[in-house]
Amino acid sequence: MGLLSQGSPLNWEETKKHADHVRKHGILQFLNIYNKVKERQRDVLKWGDEVEYMLVEMDDKNGKVRLVLNGKDVLEILQEKGENINPNHPTLWRPEYGSYMIEGTPGQPYGGTMSEFNTVEDNMGKRRREAASVLNKNETLLTVTSFPRLGCPGFTQPEYKPTPVEKGVSKSLFFPDEAINRHPRFSTLTRNIRHRRGEKVVINVPIFKDKNTPSPFVETFAEDDGEAVRGALPDHIYMDAMGFGMGNCCLQVTFQACSIREARYLYDQLATFCPIVMALSAASPFYRGFVSDIDCRWGVISASVDDRTSEERGLEPLKNDKFRIHKSRYDSIDSYLSCCGEKYNDIELTIDEDINKQLLDAGIDRLLAQHIAHLFIRDPLSLFQEKIHLDDENESDHFENLQSTNWQTMRFKPPPPNSDIGWRVEFRPMEVLNKQPSARCLSVCQMMQADIVIVLFAHAPASGSLNRTRNYAAQTGSLIIWIVLLIFLVMVVFTTVLFSGELMTMAKWMREFVSKHPQYKQDSVITDKINYDLLHKCDRIARGEEKCPELIGDPVNRGK
Repeated sequence: MGLLSQGSPLNWEETKKHADHVRKHGILQFLNIYNKVKERQRDVLKWGDEVEYMLVEMDDKNGKVRLVLNGKDVLEILQEKGENINPNHPTLWRPEYGSYMIEGTPGQPYGGTMSEFNTVEDNMGKRRREAASVLNKNETLLTVTSFPRLGCPGFTQPEYKPTPVEKGVSKSLFFPDEAINRHPRFSTLTRNIRHRRGEKVVINVPIFKDKNTPSPFVETFAEDDGEAVRGALPDHIYMDAMGFGMGNCCLQVTFQACSIREARYLYDQLATFCPIVMALSAASPFYRGFVSDIDCRWGVISASVDDRTSEERGLEPLKNDKFRIHKSRYDSIDSYLSCCGEKYNDIELTIDEDINKQLLDAGIDRLLAQHIAHLFIRDPLSLFQEKIHLDDENESDHFENLQSTNWQTMRFKPPPPNSDIGWRVEFRPMEVLNKQPSARCLSVCQMMQADIVIVLFAHAPASGSLNRTRNYAAQTGSLIIWIVLLIFLVMVVFTTVLFSGELMTMAKWMREFVSKHPQYKQDSVITDKINYDLLHKCDRIARGEEKCPELIGDPVNRGK
């Protein structure tokens, strides 16, 4: 979700004038935070998840599914019934990019005991039931990563048409501005990314070549002003708006460590799992009504927010811009943060040398300094008139402006100013899917948990950040290792059952459903009827009304 400041948003030209001001004060804000909490120790392990949901209408009469653009209304009702009257309400609700999306989190973070893991599924169930209870007739809540017909004619309720040749935020050929959340952050990001780049974003996803798919697969677009002709590649599904990436859903998890040292170690350890867990959670094979040749959304969302100019992308010599930037601002990490990971920093890292020197001179170590100096090669994309001049001792909006718009597979998160929150890391690569572990997976994982605890107590170091103690409240370091080991071992189990064919990834299951649908013509096209039947089945599975052993095995609810 990122930073949700309120105020009067500035256009790109005005934002650009203040870019150096934001960077300068963002660094000062980071240094103030760092100097206040760099020695902070013994914060307990806390963690929580963020799940994004789509609001949809099931039109049973016409066999269609549409995204319902009433997320703001649903959000206000949920907040009014929940946190506004009870600060300890078990769920929290926040806006997301699409006006058809909401985001749910636990009301309070989970703790570090084994029993906490048994409450996660139950809390997720509470969220789903709570949100579903305020929806209108024929509406439901879906946890699918990518809506298969996003951007197709009539995919929203109410229906709006794109405005590519009129004044607007995205000027997309496919994605209407009304599908963007009304909070000014989201429209400002969309408009300013396009203006900074100098053109609309270009997303090309290879199409799956089925028996009757045209070859070459080439589309023509009405109302194209020339950008689609230049940007669209043969045999690819072309998309042109931020909504095609940020309008997808995902699952993210944030962990609080006991110290900055431990957070950096955890950042590095979890970073190595990111691409594997992304593959295991693969759940998005369809885009703009077509079957694609990819299973994960990451490349799509990366391209959807790529604000780099042609110079920064290396298409022209540097003249007006300072840096050749090799990646979108939504991508994998570029460097490790701990002393253990330092030796693996073997790729070129573009940094702002002036900022790097400023950080080093202020006492920041080399690895952390270059991490921050790399994030700050970017420009701020969303700035509010009321948030230009801030108190750097007590506010962090300028730092978060750049921190929260560097969307990488891992995020290293300093504590907010003057709070009791500790150093955290965010694990960000996972797709969101309509499935839960099978009984076999959970039983194996349960046995592994006990083994891990024995290993930790037998081998945890006697001093340092990984204190050897039987108190979970004090042994956060060992729990961090436990988290890493548990993720690794669970990953091994899931890899085994996926590779053995016992379970499918969500993406594979979706592909097989479409390929066997009587209306599918082996032409890579997902019709309204195919889309309806697929998502209707997903909804029934999520509600527990239909079994799907090939996808979820024999589900077990450990929260009851």
